[in-house]
Amino acid sequence: MKPLCVIPRIVITTLAALVSFAAPAAAQRPLKSVGLTVGDLGNPFFVQVAKGAEAKARELGGAGVKFSALSANYDLNLQTNHIEDFIAAKVDLIVLGAADTKGIAPAVKKARAAGIIVIAVDVAAEGGVSATVMSDNLQAGRLAAEFVAQKLGGKGQVVIINGPPVSAVMDRVAGAEEVFRRHPGIKVLSRDQNAGGNRMGGMNVMTDLLTAYPELDAVFAINDPTGLGAALAIRQARRDNVFVVGVDGAPDAERALRDPKGAFLATSAQDPFAMAGKALEVGFELLQGRKPAQDPLLVSVSLVTRDNIAKYRGWSSQ
Repeated sequence: MKPLCVIPRIVITTLAALVSFAAPAAAQRPLKSVGLTVGDLGNPFFVQVAKGAEAKARELGGAGVKFSALSANYDLNLQTNHIEDFIAAKVDLIVLGAADTKGIAPAVKKARAAGIIVIAVDVAAEGGVSATVMSDNLQAGRLAAEFVAQKLGGKGQVVIINGPPVSAVMDRVAGAEEVFRRHPGIKVLSRDQNAGGNRMGGMNVMTDLLTAYPELDAVFAINDPTGLGAALAIRQARRDNVFVVGVDGAPDAERALRDPKGAFLATSAQDPFAMAGKALEVGFELLQGRKPAQDPLLVSVSLVTRDNIAKYRGWSSQ
């Protein structure tokens, strides 16, 4: 085959014109309505997800876009009802922060069968979602656990405070355990206690763990609300030798990191506002018939500690 450079310029121009004439650009499909359902709008992280999604929806579709944000409160049945309501409303796009990665599959299938684009955000969702946008949660778990290992000098007793059965939580725990396994001097005493991903749950579970393990050194919590609840339990128990790391980079975690006497020492920071905006962009591109170049799309996280908190910019919407 001859190289393209030897074809006469006029032929190239003519071919390009013929292709352009034969295949005119498709008209842009407007974005009119978006439905968002997430694990818990009582968690500031998901509030930022909702804000980021709405801001991008209005940027892409105009001020008239109908936007509905609902909290599933980690109730699978409630979130299933949310999706069925979105289907009935014939929304163009569903942004889904699954309350249960596997359990939500039937609802996702119904939405896809109805021709609705479903973008999983923050956590994976089964059932055939159109695309997934989330933080690199394995990285989040690894960064937090590496901080623990370094702080302990590779030797000590730790607990993992777990959370709801969603992919983000499972990946964070997997990333942390991967690091802890590389340090034979670190013993994981507990890994299965589900605190529900909230502050009250973190405090209650941590209170029980402090009673069960008098020689405890450190805690990996699957998110900041859980970790902040654990830190409160540690303070109440006057166990000043125990420290906590979390995941999110939430405003409350920022404040905790600025407290020189607090037990909360580090967090793997996400950017929920930007992540949700990216999910809307991907959904809009799919609405135009253009598939994402990468799926899932993983957003990097960074470790924020008491030592570098002064340089931390915080979540985008702030």
